[in-house]
Amino acid sequence: MTSASMDIGFEAAGRRLRLETLIRLRWLAVAGQAVTVVVVAVWLDFPMALLPVIALIGLLAAVNFFLALRFAPAHRLTPAAACALLGLDLSQLTALLFITGGLANPFAPLVCVPVIISSSLQPVRYSLTLGLMAFLGITALAFTPFPLPWFPGETLVIPSILTAGFWFAIVSTTAFAAFYSYRVSQEAAELSDALAATELVLQREKHLSQIDGLAAAAAHELGTPLATISVVAREMERELGEDDRFGEDVQLLRSQSERCRDILRRLTTLSSEDEAHMRLLPLSSLLEEVMAPHREFGIRITFSETNGRENEPVGHRNPGILYGLGNLIENAVDHARAEVTVTVGHTPDRVTIVIEDDGEGFAADILHRIGDPYVTKRQRDERAGGLGLGLFIAKTLLERSGARLAFANRTGDRPGARVTVEWPRARMDTALAK
Repeated sequence: MTSASMDIGFEAAGRRLRLETLIRLRWLAVAGQAVTVVVVAVWLDFPMALLPVIALIGLLAAVNFFLALRFAPAHRLTPAAACALLGLDLSQLTALLFITGGLANPFAPLVCVPVIISSSLQPVRYSLTLGLMAFLGITALAFTPFPLPWFPGETLVIPSILTAGFWFAIVSTTAFAAFYSYRVSQEAAELSDALAATELVLQREKHLSQIDGLAAAAAHELGTPLATISVVAREMERELGEDDRFGEDVQLLRSQSERCRDILRRLTTLSSEDEAHMRLLPLSSLLEEVMAPHREFGIRITFSETNGRENEPVGHRNPGILYGLGNLIENAVDHARAEVTVTVGHTPDRVTIVIEDDGEGFAADILHRIGDPYVTKRQRDERAGGLGLGLFIAKTLLERSGARLAFANRTGDRPGARVTVEWPRARMDTALAK
């Protein structure tokens, strides 16, 4: 199964900004602004436009109090609502800075905070809107007529060149921090979705591998009532065997009950006597099982063993290994021209599987990124369906089994891709497992 065939939806609302988080950040901002005003106006006794400052802080506190009462703590904001609230925060902070010295105010870099919060969670268009608002606000702060609160009778004059430097520093910091936050959050979200898909695939494979156990349990539970039916059917056959109306039906009933008992007996035997056969696989059998579904697509799959089968490892049937190797072989078949080669080797210490195809190989610009989720390019874009989420899942499951994977292109005059999977032998051989 490739990434193109996996239709797993992830709810984008799970990454929306939670209102309670924003409310707490706002209370922190209100407290910080109030403490700053008290220190500057009361302790340092610097002159400032106290009433407008208190009004702006009170406005933020009032809106925050209303939101806390109106909505549940777990309420998640839509992108538009979050953008509106962050825009209000940005406007309030810009207005507060405007009447307290503009860019000369040491708290002016805080203008970038709403933009950073938006870029980490919001769609790009909303973050760009806030970024434009921040840019206009920072520019307005450079031309404020209000001086920075300072010692009475003194005016702190900031040179124009220094004001321009402040403007450039804050604008560039906002842009860089917002872009960095956006990239980190996007990569984290992609990785989270991919790991969630990995867990779903692993659960599905485990479920399939447990079907034989369920069949055995069903056989055990059905054995007693079926035995009762057989006894009753035998008694009825003895009494009604010569009856023209019911004799034939009774004989059919008994024969079918005996057939059901035979089926259940085989299921029970498969689970009890051959349980080891179902749970344990020699390495060659494991590869044959993985390759079998992909032999019917017109691509020749060649299986090569470098050591023979005398001392080959025998390991547990691991759903993660079965899915991971199957995905790698499927990708090789998808991109091969005519042949895929699977080479198996084992030593007393290592087990190695090499999967090669005769296609055009991996593109050089994405070779070092193979295995990351949503990498979807080979040399030919139109055949790129198997190098995204599916390969990430396969790589993750194989690494969980103790394997190391290496992706490369074949050398010499033989084009194509090569994937090497290597385990410590103890992870693939039950005889060595502790």
